[in-house]
Amino acid sequence: MKPLIRPIAFYLPQYHQIPENDKWWGEGFTEWTNVRKAEPRFPGHYQPHVPSQLGYYDLTSADTRKAQADLARENGIHGFCYYHYWFNGKRLLESPFNEVLRSGEPDFPFCICWANENWTRRWDGQEREVLMQQNYNHEDDLDLIKSLFPAFEDQRHIRVNGKPLFIVYRTHLLPDPKRTTEIWREAMHDAGLGEIYLARVENHHNAAEPDPATIGFDAAIEFAPYWESMGPNISSEVKISEEYTASNPQIYDYDQCMMNMLGRKKTDYKLFRGAFPSWDNSARRRNEPVLLINSSPEKFAFWLTQIIRYTLENYDDDERLIFINAWNEWGEGCHLEPDNQYGTRHLEATRVAITQATDFYNLTQDTRSLGIDREFPFDQWYQKISKSYKENNQYPNIHDEALKFFSNYLLFQKPEINTEILEQRIRDLHNSLSWRITAPLRAAYDRIFK
Repeated sequence: MKPLIRPIAFYLPQYHQIPENDKWWGEGFTEWTNVRKAEPRFPGHYQPHVPSQLGYYDLTSADTRKAQADLARENGIHGFCYYHYWFNGKRLLESPFNEVLRSGEPDFPFCICWANENWTRRWDGQEREVLMQQNYNHEDDLDLIKSLFPAFEDQRHIRVNGKPLFIVYRTHLLPDPKRTTEIWREAMHDAGLGEIYLARVENHHNAAEPDPATIGFDAAIEFAPYWESMGPNISSEVKISEEYTASNPQIYDYDQCMMNMLGRKKTDYKLFRGAFPSWDNSARRRNEPVLLINSSPEKFAFWLTQIIRYTLENYDDDERLIFINAWNEWGEGCHLEPDNQYGTRHLEATRVAITQATDFYNLTQDTRSLGIDREFPFDQWYQKISKSYKENNQYPNIHDEALKFFSNYLLFQKPEINTEILEQRIRDLHNSLSWRITAPLRAAYDRIFK
C-alpha cells in the first residue's frame, strides 16, 4: 500500500577508508576518527556520541547497509538520500552507493543529493585551503547527469509523479542554474528517460532563497537546522571549560530553533519541510563549533508531527515528502542511528510520530491550527501517545485521548482559525485532560485572542 507520507533521511557515506582522506587527514581516516576523539566542552555536554546497535561500522559491508535499511524501515523512514560527491568526473566516497546500485541490496528506496561544495580543511580551521574544487561548466553538467542514469533507472529510486528525484545542495553556487537544469532535462529526454524532478536544498547563510521555478527547479527542501531560524546565541549562558574557551563554541537553543522553523511563513513555492533530532558539530570542528542544546527525542517527535500534518494538508500524493537531517551525521551530532545515550529512542520517536500524525490527519482533516507555548509538556505528551500505541498499536483500537491531546497543539495560522471551532476544541480538551496539562493551551489562547 502506498504510504500517506514519505519521510526521507539524509545519509552520509563517509564511513570507509579512501586514498584521498588518507592523504589529507592521515592513514585510516573516516568519519569515526573525529567522532571517537570528541570531548565535552562544558558540564553536561553530551560528547562523545558512541554508536550502540550498529557499532563503528564500515560502509563497505553489505551486512551493515542492510541493517541500516532494516532499522530505518521498521521505524517509518521511507528512504535514504545519499550524498553524492562529484568533481568534474572525479567521485569521492562512492563505494557504498556503487555497491547498493550494483547489488540491488538493500531493497530500500533512495534518492541522490549532489553535495556540490568545494572540499576544504574547514574541520581544522583552514577553510581557505581547498582540497577538492568544483569547476562548473555546462559540459560537466551533461557528464554529471549522464553518470546518474543507472541510478535514475533503478526501481528503488524515489520518484515524484513518476519522475526520479534529484537534489542539489547549493544551487546558488551554480553559475547559471537555469541553463544547467535545461541541460539535465534535455539529456533525460534524449536518453528516453522522460522527466526529472529537481529539488534544491534551502538553508545557507546570507544567500537569497529563490523560487525554485525561477532557476529551473520543481521544489525546495527545508534543510534543518535552518540557519536563519537559530535564534539568539546563548553561549554566554553556558560555562565553557577553561581549556575550550579559546575555541569559542557557538551555542543555541533547540527549542527556539524548532519554534522558529515551525513558525516560518508559508512560501509561495513548494517547500518540503525538514526537522533534525539534535546538532553538535564539535566532533568535527576544532574552532567555533555550532551546538544546539536542550534537544530530546520527545521534542523531535513533536516536531515531526507538525511538519507531517503541514505536508498532508498542503501537498498531494507523491509530493508528500519530509526530510530528516540526518540518518548518520555522527560528526555533527545529528543522527537517528542508536547511540549509548538515547539507545533507539530517536527511532522510536520517529515511528510513533509518523503513525500518530497520519492517524490524526485521517481523523480530523478539518481541524485548524493553534500555536504552541514554550512551556508545552513534551514529555507528558510523548508518554501518552507512546503508551497508547505501544498497548494498542494503531487507531481506532485506542481511546482518542492521545489524539485529542495533540489536536490543539498544531501550527498556528491565525487568518484561517474559526474561533467557534477553536473554543469547542478547547472545551473538549478541558473535559478530557487535567487542568494542569491544558494550562499551556490556555496561555497561548490568551496571548493570541485577548
